[in-house]
Formats: sequence, C-alpha cells, structure tokens
Amino acid sequence: MHGRVKLKSTAQQEEEKRKEREKKLKVYVATRDACFNKRKDGAMDDEALQLTQQLLSANPDFATLWNYRREILMYLETVKEEDEVQKQYDAELVFLEACLRVNPKSYGCWYHRGWVCGRQPRPNWVRELALCDECLALDDRNFHCWDYRRMVVKASGVPVEQELQFTDRLIGSNFSNYSSWHYRSTLLPLLHPQSPDPPANCPHPPNSSPPNSPHTHSHRVCEEQLLKEYELVQNAFFTDPNDQSAWFYYRWLLGRAEREEMISCVYMSREGERVVVAFSRPVNAQTVGLMLVLDGQLQRVEWRSAPPSVRHTPVWICELPPGTISDINNEHNLTVHWTEKHTQRECALYSSRPESWCRDSATDQELFRSELSVEKTSVLQSELTSCNQLMELEPENKWCLLTIVLLMRALDPLGYERQTLVHFEKLKEVDSMRTSYYSDLCSKFMIENTILKMEYAEVRVFSISEKNLTTLCHLDQLLLVTHMNLSSNQLSRIPPQFSMLQCLEVLEVKDNLIESLEGLSNLPKLEELCLNNNQISKISQLKPLASCSKLTRLDLRDNPITKMDNLQTELTDLLPSVTDLML
Repeated sequence: MHGRVKLKSTAQQEEEKRKEREKKLKVYVATRDACFNKRKDGAMDDEALQLTQQLLSANPDFATLWNYRREILMYLETVKEEDEVQKQYDAELVFLEACLRVNPKSYGCWYHRGWVCGRQPRPNWVRELALCDECLALDDRNFHCWDYRRMVVKASGVPVEQELQFTDRLIGSNFSNYSSWHYRSTLLPLLHPQSPDPPANCPHPPNSSPPNSPHTHSHRVCEEQLLKEYELVQNAFFTDPNDQSAWFYYRWLLGRAEREEMISCVYMSREGERVVVAFSRPVNAQTVGLMLVLDGQLQRVEWRSAPPSVRHTPVWICELPPGTISDINNEHNLTVHWTEKHTQRECALYSSRPESWCRDSATDQELFRSELSVEKTSVLQSELTSCNQLMELEPENKWCLLTIVLLMRALDPLGYERQTLVHFEKLKEVDSMRTSYYSDLCSKFMIENTILKMEYAEVRVFSISEKNLTTLCHLDQLLLVTHMNLSSNQLSRIPPQFSMLQCLEVLEVKDNLIESLEGLSNLPKLEELCLNNNQISKISQLKPLASCSKLTRLDLRDNPITKMDNLQTELTDLLPSVTDLML
C-alpha cells in the first residue's frame, strides 16, 4: 500500500506464511471436494448450503458453487412455507453483502443477488436501491452495480425523474463519472422525449405522460431539454477540459437521432430486367418479408445481397423473369412491400425510358445534418464560441478540437468545410496515436459533404479527388451514381460494399495505393476503369473484374503488374470484354 514502509521478512517468516497458505489450501480443497460429492449424490440440505457458503466467502467467483446453491434454494422452496422461504432468502442477501465486501465487482455475487430478489415472495427493492447507492458511493464506476441498479429500477418501477436526479447528484459530486453520464443518456429520451409531428388536422401533438420506468425504448430528446444539457455539460468540461467523460456525453448530445426504418430507394432497369432496393439500415431481405408486386401481380424473385457474401446489407437485387419489363414501349408500376415494417415504396417505369427510380435523398432523410430551429442554432453557435474560447486556453486539447468539428458539422457542414479540415490536421498533431482514426473520420465527413453537393446539383456524378481519403463509406447513398472520380487520395482498397453501385459506368481511382479490388465485382454497367498509378501487382487482384461483363476500357499504367511477362495475353484470357487496355 502507498505510504506504508515495506518491511523485509526473514526466510523463517516466509516459510511460516507458505505453510499457512498450504494449510488453508488443503482445507479449501477438502471442502470443495466434499461439496462436489454432495452435489453428485443429489444432496439438497442445510449442510450443503453451509459448505458452499464457506467456499464462496473465500472465493465469490466460483460459478459452479453459485449454481449448486441455487439448486438447493429452489428445492427448499418446495418443502418450506412462504415465511420460511422469505427468511431463507433474507439470510442469503446478508451472506451476499459479506461476499461483496470481499469483491465488490464479483459478477457471480451480483447475478445471484438479482436471482434471489426475483425469487423472494416479498422483495425489498428500497433496500436494494440503498445498497446500490452505498456501493456506487464507494466506487462510482462499478459497472456490475450499475447493471444491478438498472434491474432493480425496472423491477420496482422507480420513476425516471428520480433516477435522473440520482445522476445529477453523482455528476455534481464528480464530473469525471462516465457511468453517470451514460445512464443519463438512457434516461433523458424517456423523461423528455421529442414529441411526434402532429397530424395535419391537429395543431398540437397529443398529450402523453412519461413512462414510469426507464426501460421503454426511445431515442429522441426534446429540444428544450437538450439546450439545458448543453449548459450542464459545458460546466463540466470547462471545469476539467482534459476529462473525457463530459466530452463523450457532449458528443452524444450533438449526435443525430436514429434513422427511421424505411425503404429509401427503389431502382428498376429494363437492361437485365433488374430491380434494386435500398433500405435505411442493413436487413436480410430473405427473412424480413420483402414482396415485389408489378402491375398488380406478385412476382416470384430471388433476392441477392450486395455485396454477395453479406447477409445483412442495405442493398438487395433481383432479376425479373425474361420479357417482363424489357419492352421499352410499355409502362409498368412496381410496388415493393416490406411486410415486417408495414411499409412500401412505389416506382413507375414509363414508356421510352430505360430506367426509373424513386428515392429519398440524404437531405430528405436528414442523414448527415438535421434541420435546426432558430433557438437551437443560436445555442449551438454560442457553444461553438465557448469552445473556441476554451481552445485559446487549451490549444492542445483534443476533446475540445473534436467537439468544435462536431459543432461545425451540426451548424453548417458545407460552410465550415475548410475550417474542419484545418482542425483535423491539428488533431493529428496533438493526438498522433489516433492519426488513422482522425483520417477515417475526416474522410467520412468529406464524403458526406460531397453527397450533399451532388444532390444539390441534381447530378449522378460523384467526384472527390485530392482529399486524402483513407476510407469509403455511405456507399448505399451512391446507388444511382454513374460516374465516380476518387483520384489522388490514400485509398488502399475498394471495399466489398462498392458492389452496391449498380448504376456505375465510369470509375477513376488513379494515384491511390489500391491493392484490393474486391468491391469491383458484379457491377453490370461498369464500362471504364482507370487504375493508373496504384499497387496492383498480381493477376489475381484483377479477378473481380471478370464479373463486369460490360468493361471495355482498363488503364493499368504505372502499376507493378505492368512488369510481368505475357501480361497482355493473361489479361485477354481473364477479361475478354476489354478492348482498350493501357499498360
């Protein structure tokens, strides 16, 4: 222990201690064997309880003994009166408190205590809540106790408001209490939920009372409470700018709500008589009840995922029977039903048109940026000003830098794009151990901005070159893109999710570090591919392109593979459709 003088023990003292440990171990092993023999013989008596108690008092993490003890207690329930059972379980709780003093973070103890309370004829939840208060006062990061508290709250119906006040007390005494901040984030959506949009004929949303227990599933917090939380957390990180707990909570406050589960896009093409459906989240189309109705007739189709090897993905593809929609003179109406969520999406294919789609854009879905009220915009702008002031005092504080980036994203991602890039470079300097994380996060934000720009311009061209991208994301939002330019970045691979781009015709990825083309498979419209100046060194790396039947132009200049003998012959065998090959 700190502050105590370490005394040297003599060899004789060490020998005495060793013999004492051996003696205790022999007693423990003998008791354990006796306990196991009684269980093997099916003994369910007080002596077995006493043996398990003796062993668990010394070692509360012996799961087999807790199991045996539960078997005995369940048997005793069948042979004792209710009052006797109540006394038995009260004694068990006293024993468990003693075990928790030995190890306050013993999973076995906390689990067994919850089991006992669930079996008691008359559980005393007030006592259990007080025990949680006592344990968390000793260690406010005891996650076993936090889990147990949530169980007690659920079973006893403690009001959400009371639990929120509990987090107020803990945070007030110690801002660096991550568990309290996290618990608070689960309570706020229950006590202060965001009101649903009222119907057209109803000027105000219907009144509703908060739930009695913090376990009704919800995710959105009303704006009025959010603004109050901003003030609370700001006090925390101004008090200790280097403590991460409050910064993580603040990041949660700035986060977007979960996306509504919906069919976000339906695309149909006469070429290949193909239908592509995109969802707002990854699903398994083979199990969620996806039905396709064309011109009033239910179609029997086989859905396949994009990428093919993934069972849960936001994009699914099917082919209609030959001759169903291939005649360009005919019109067709398609409806996709998602029976599991009781939702559907319609798409009309008009005559003389080779393809058609119906979709919600990323802007429509508020996917990358939520619409802000005047009041919230004013508050967030004030928060940004405060963080900038803190940045002047703490110029090397990574949490403050990252929060400034998030505030800029919430206020105006396009308007603050240049400042965001500057801050990411600073983050890589002050927190060099997480350079890759910041590079990927910056790439994600740049891709989001480019998607927004593309949608504002109403084009199907996605161009994001010379941005030092290290990763690709949101590919399900690029389903309709026909031309893509990712040149002069830091990409090392084309990920499997790239196969979602079912409309892609031209792809430029020159001047990168690409070694894997796994995602360039089963792209039915891909015609031109520029891989100039990458790290392609083997024929096997090009095999995914064999599934792109319309590929006619391929640029492999300045790749290590160009030094191979007989390269052109091997490429001709692998990619017979390519007529314009640049080496």
